[in-house]
Amino acid sequence: MGIIKARPFDVTLVPDKTALVVIDMQRDFIEPGGFGATLGNDVTLLQAIIPATARLIDGFRRAGLPVIHTRECHAPDLSDCPPAKLTRGKPSLRIGDPGPMGRILIAGEAGADIVAALYPLPGETVIDKPGKGAFYATPLGDILKAKGIAQLVFAGVTTEVCVQTTMREANDRGYECLLATDATESYFPDFKKAAIDMITAQGAIVGWAATVDEIVEALDA
Repeated sequence: MGIIKARPFDVTLVPDKTALVVIDMQRDFIEPGGFGATLGNDVTLLQAIIPATARLIDGFRRAGLPVIHTRECHAPDLSDCPPAKLTRGKPSLRIGDPGPMGRILIAGEAGADIVAALYPLPGETVIDKPGKGAFYATPLGDILKAKGIAQLVFAGVTTEVCVQTTMREANDRGYECLLATDATESYFPDFKKAAIDMITAQGAIVGWAATVDEIVEALDA
């Protein structure tokens, strides 16, 4: 066990019951020409967390603990993409449109894949999800149950959308949740701060927050 200096109070990490979930570190959200950029966002904000996320992943790998990656993407025929999602906003390219890295957010296309610096190792779990939360319409819950997981550490993008949604889903299912603050990011820095404030409010109502170094130090201990 390791004690993590977390917000709003310290949390005890139980390594053999802990897994890392890295949310949607995909080229379509992080690289120029992808879906994030078509929405008018500055993707360099998300690129900046790649080194910290890599350190967190490496810490879990050294400890021999599960690393789970998610990708938000859809079937080529868009049968799992509701019209309300498909038509939302005013991007220059919509989900399914041809882009510089293949069709936007379509499973199997280059843009929907994870950035090279954080690419899953053989044997690591990769979850393709059609929604914001990683539990919706995926086998994630069954995978975690089979591994005996009770605590989840989260990284990825964006803090206030897919990361927070998945943390809330996990919290409702009884998991203890910890967010790595420097391994998550938003296109809107104020949204990241607000999301972390909401997650940790009222005595960790959704979960805790700590830095990558604080988490890795506990893992190494």
